[in-house]
Amino acid sequence: MTLLDQKSEHSAENELIQLLLKRQSELNSLLEITNAINKNAPASVLFEMLELIMRVHMKVGKMRLLVKDGNQFGCTSRYGGDNESSTTLQQICKLLNSLKTITNLATSHNELLREYNYFVPVHHKSAMLAFVLIGDFETSPELLSNDLNFMQTMINVIVVALENKKLFKDRIQRERLQREVELASEVQNMMFPSSLPNNDQVKMEALYMPHQNIGGDYFDYIKLNDDEFLWCIADVSGKGISAALLMANLQASLRAWASVDTNLAVIIKQLNKVIIENTNGERFITMFLARYNLKTRQLHFLNAGHNPPILVMGNKIQFLKSGTTVIGAFDELPFINPGNLVLQEDALIFNYTDGLVENSTENVFIDDDELAAFVVNHRKLAAGKLNKSVLNSIQNKHEVRMNTDDVTLLTIKIS
Repeated sequence: MTLLDQKSEHSAENELIQLLLKRQSELNSLLEITNAINKNAPASVLFEMLELIMRVHMKVGKMRLLVKDGNQFGCTSRYGGDNESSTTLQQICKLLNSLKTITNLATSHNELLREYNYFVPVHHKSAMLAFVLIGDFETSPELLSNDLNFMQTMINVIVVALENKKLFKDRIQRERLQREVELASEVQNMMFPSSLPNNDQVKMEALYMPHQNIGGDYFDYIKLNDDEFLWCIADVSGKGISAALLMANLQASLRAWASVDTNLAVIIKQLNKVIIENTNGERFITMFLARYNLKTRQLHFLNAGHNPPILVMGNKIQFLKSGTTVIGAFDELPFINPGNLVLQEDALIFNYTDGLVENSTENVFIDDDELAAFVVNHRKLAAGKLNKSVLNSIQNKHEVRMNTDDVTLLTIKIS
């Protein structure tokens, strides 16, 4: 073997040793990152480790790591060169948006892109989660492909781990919220009357279908004494937990005032005051409130901007509209005009909320007269069956499903 051959063999051995050392360094780097991820290290620590590896081991003089956050990419790690503005980085993102693979930017026609040597994307399930721009990169042509692939792998491990961590936190948050909603739903159901009268004089049945687990509809039955009872049906503006909380406030206030004064005008004024104080006029409630005396058969009622209940007596139909405006819209109710009636035998009062007759865009698909006709057609049914029959009739005729709003039906039959 000649001296030249010996030198060549020695050089090849050195290159192999250097390559093996480089591979070992890469494996160690991945192991360190994996251990940090397993120890639940924060994102800032992982990005610091990435910067160190890129600077020291990979000989990258300039780096910009951009990670997707919502619909935009944000720069989460950077070093080297002049710091670009966020506007410039977003321009770069748009220019690179169509690229799917590692790309040489040095020959790009765009001046912004030529500031860097390579674009290295990170994908997960076909979606680009992040990409890194590297510049002032020192490596040999033989190692270039391997180095870029290693960078891609390393960044993929970090970004996917952070994405999974975020998804896990989101899932935990959703599960916690779901538990809170379920608890709120249970509490809300406890606010509705546990039983409604079903005797020789009065039969009352309700059908309650919240749009979500919790809703903004409310109905109640309050026995005042042996001869009188009060009932109401209401609809709180909005949906979800905030509407349910306001509904709970309304229920507590109504029951408190009904135990002090049975005058409906007094009660409605106090309810308006409470809602104004709690919402600053930002929310309102429609409500129908009534008091009935079994002995005198006197019905006193107030309609506060609610869908008018339908009263059926004999061959006559009456819509109970007298009252006032919605609760919570004005500091003082501008007018109060109570309604008074004497109910005949076999009177029927059908109460409902707007979810029965309106869609999500507040378009009314059934008017008062048509609804009244449905009620009259089913008046011979028991109160509970009447509720279901009216609901089914509307759904079948108009091909609608009451799934965009809370729906409450309350039917009262007076013997």
